[in-house]
Amino acid sequence: MKKKKILFLGESYRADAITWMNGLKEFGDFEIITWELKTPSNCIHNRILRIFEFELAIFKIKKIIKAQQPDMVIAERTTSYGFLAALSGVKPVAIAQQGKTDLWPEKSISLPLKKLIQNYAFKKADLIHAWGPVMTISMLEANVDMNKVLVLPKGIDLTKFGNQNNANPEKICAIVTRSLLPEYRHDIILKSFALLNQKGIDFVLTIIGDGSQLSKLKGLAKDLGIENKVNFTGRIPNTELPKLLQQSNIYISMPITEGVSASLFEAMATNCYPVVTDIAGNQSWIKHRENGQLVTVDDYKMLSEELIWAFENNEHRNEAVLKNRVFLEKNADYNINMKIIANKYHELINTNSSN
Repeated sequence: MKKKKILFLGESYRADAITWMNGLKEFGDFEIITWELKTPSNCIHNRILRIFEFELAIFKIKKIIKAQQPDMVIAERTTSYGFLAALSGVKPVAIAQQGKTDLWPEKSISLPLKKLIQNYAFKKADLIHAWGPVMTISMLEANVDMNKVLVLPKGIDLTKFGNQNNANPEKICAIVTRSLLPEYRHDIILKSFALLNQKGIDFVLTIIGDGSQLSKLKGLAKDLGIENKVNFTGRIPNTELPKLLQQSNIYISMPITEGVSASLFEAMATNCYPVVTDIAGNQSWIKHRENGQLVTVDDYKMLSEELIWAFENNEHRNEAVLKNRVFLEKNADYNINMKIIANKYHELINTNSSN
């Protein structure tokens, strides 16, 4: 039997996108074709070029559709690729909201246009992915037909992220796995560890990943006198991540906005105790001082205090990480969730072809 084809519109190099596509190949036996914008949005000049590229994108996509005849189109981000999927003319269409809302940044002058684009994408989509409950809030506000919404994370591969943990129990072994971008507030994390250092508390801090802030953050660690205790690994292969998580006892993430964080799930799976920002995207999964800790955005003093509390309450941490693993096995197992998503796509394709 001929494989069903899916056209994926989105940044195919992103870990999130790779998980989604691999799951569809593995559990749905789909053939995946990809298309994405080629211009990076890393400076004003490129952002202008990207807008031009976006305006011409639909012609390129329709050309691919004509040549490849996909059975379905899926897309990430309701305000960009999701809109293009809605315009493609292919049915069925599944779109995924990436953050708490894709209407970002909040004070952007293009917000009214983004709202129009998003509403069109929501209306035309046959299936809308909310990777977590926090995403449904903005969907309800936009009067989305909630019968079309599937609230389910893609999940993570729990066989790769095993629950054995061999962190040194005698000190804080903290890990940060978010991109080195301003919105992830690595500077706040470094400042909180400078306070721990002043108090004579022993620690090792591992910062994984790359991004525009790397040299600035290295400089800050040096200025704060903690560069010997901070390890910037740079970008690493995803296969090395489980081992580094298993050598850590505390996971830290301080973003100012959050959708559904696979990084948080990966840490919870490897028995890392989560200390994260007190924002809606994290509140869906973490209850303060029950299965992790919630810290006010940009409050490095509070972060340092919560880290001390977490470290001193060893028994609480041990109980919490076991609960977190069980929760993930029930709610965020990639092998279960991606099977559900793949089956849903087959169902949509079959329904559509019989109409």
